[in-house]
Amino acid sequence: MLARPELHGTFGAVSSTHWLASSAGLATFDRGGNAFDAAVAAAFVLQVVEPHLNGPGGDVPIMAYDAATGEVEVICGQGPTPAAATIDRFRELGLTAVPGSGLLPACVPGVFGAWLTLLRRKGRLGVAEVLAPAIEYAEHGFPLLPKAAAMIERLAPLFRDHWVSSGEVYLSQGRPPAAGSRFRNPALAATFRRIIAEARSVSGRDAQIDAAMRAFYEGFVAEAIDKFVAGTEVLDATGRPNRGLLTGSDLAVWRPTVEQPTTSSYRGLLVHKPGPWSQGPVFLQQLGLLSGYDLGAMGFASADHIHTVVESAKLAFADREAWYGDPALADVPLAGLLDPAYAAARRALIGPAASAELRPGAPGGWDPRLPELPELSAPPADPDWRDQLANGLPTVLQATVVRGDTTTVSTTDRDGNMVVATPSGGWLSGSPVVPGLGFALGTRGQMMWLVEGHPNSLMPGKRPRTTLSPTIVRTDDGRPHLAFGTPGGDRQDQWTLNFLLNHVDFGMSPQQAAEALTFHTDHVPTSFIPRQFRPLSVTVEDDVVEATVAELRRRGHRVDLAPTRSLGQICATGPDGTGGVLAAASPRGQQAYAVVR
Repeated sequence: MLARPELHGTFGAVSSTHWLASSAGLATFDRGGNAFDAAVAAAFVLQVVEPHLNGPGGDVPIMAYDAATGEVEVICGQGPTPAAATIDRFRELGLTAVPGSGLLPACVPGVFGAWLTLLRRKGRLGVAEVLAPAIEYAEHGFPLLPKAAAMIERLAPLFRDHWVSSGEVYLSQGRPPAAGSRFRNPALAATFRRIIAEARSVSGRDAQIDAAMRAFYEGFVAEAIDKFVAGTEVLDATGRPNRGLLTGSDLAVWRPTVEQPTTSSYRGLLVHKPGPWSQGPVFLQQLGLLSGYDLGAMGFASADHIHTVVESAKLAFADREAWYGDPALADVPLAGLLDPAYAAARRALIGPAASAELRPGAPGGWDPRLPELPELSAPPADPDWRDQLANGLPTVLQATVVRGDTTTVSTTDRDGNMVVATPSGGWLSGSPVVPGLGFALGTRGQMMWLVEGHPNSLMPGKRPRTTLSPTIVRTDDGRPHLAFGTPGGDRQDQWTLNFLLNHVDFGMSPQQAAEALTFHTDHVPTSFIPRQFRPLSVTVEDDVVEATVAELRRRGHRVDLAPTRSLGQICATGPDGTGGVLAAASPRGQQAYAVVR
């Protein structure tokens, strides 16, 4: 029985990780906007109402299908490292890894420029119109999510004594806000209002979008970031204060790139992902491995089904660790990794028992390189804010773990246009708020290695290999089908893979696929400091049958049971095949909502 209804409409569909963002996106259609405008408006609301997961200082990959051209584009909002970010510079600081918090891991904030690029290229509305809902919530308030309140409460001593600019935004008279209380961020509202004012200083929609871009990357926003980063020592994961490396010049010379997607086919569908500067191709590698199996005949959530998917994930993610990085500045053998012959050779490694190894392949005969992995370490049972600071994920470590990773928005309109994105970074636990702006910088630099010669090695002007990974699927004749994503850090391309397999191999509707039992492995190290991993692990929601768990354990898997409907927050939209639109949202977390009209 479904927890949420199947949603079908005739005009537009929005699904996102917060109900206020979904409603803001839907309202955009009433103002004459299309799917592109709706996505932009919803995304800016997410920056306000989910500050523990994303913000204007973060990053995003955006995927857009344009029904008029029949083409899928990727807008890369993953900003690069600063010009001063070298391995030697970090080694001079006595570091063997880029910290997971503070100013040192900050890259160019890419999310603002990426959304404005989509707006200018594909939208109909102006800057003021798409920012209006976000300004409304920042200025007049919104009910604070329990997870955000828990994070602020845990970090309150840090905000009071060290990150005082964050305390000015997130504490009231030194006290954290209560869950459900009306929370305001007037400084962020003022930032958005000033951007609009500068945009209105010129005439014409496109010129105003360009002016807004300059205000952020060359104007007062860049100036505030430059002054703060250069002039402030900030306590970070190293346990001592450090200045950052990001400058106004780094922002001024950067603009988002518009790229072709990485594409593969599966069961008569065209599957599109961002390039290897994201973890997106790992989704396609898993599909390549699974194309050699009849998953449907195995039975949904059977031991054979879960074992086969998990063992495929281990192989694909091992390749991610060895081979993925910014293809503009590193040799990434992407064609070889996606070659069906390579997939067939790798598939032969999947046996009846769970593999305990991390086994990257050698596409084209190239020798894989895995950086030295950290020793396993468990988080403390009851950490204080210092332990929180050392964790690169926006995760509150308490007696009960409150997890959060990123956000998602998906939109489709009656013309068949589709957008999906996974905005992230710039969360309140990663870095202090930039004074006067109301938002923090991102910490994506932590994903890079301080070793020479790896595709994801740190170097100036290079994009960190991000975990962010939205998906667009079309039919084999090019018609739009689904646009979907989920929060989840490294697990995104396992949870969304389960969603697509549920839909394609097990015949589920999008809403059924979003709600069905899911699972993942943490066999491969995470991309976030402290890069934890659990070899042989499989986490499955606890409505799995006992016999399946027993069989998985017999095969060597270390099975952990998670609460029912606790893994992932799939958000999806698409055409419904009748000339209308559909939307689906996972009930997990009681926060993601889909709406249609």
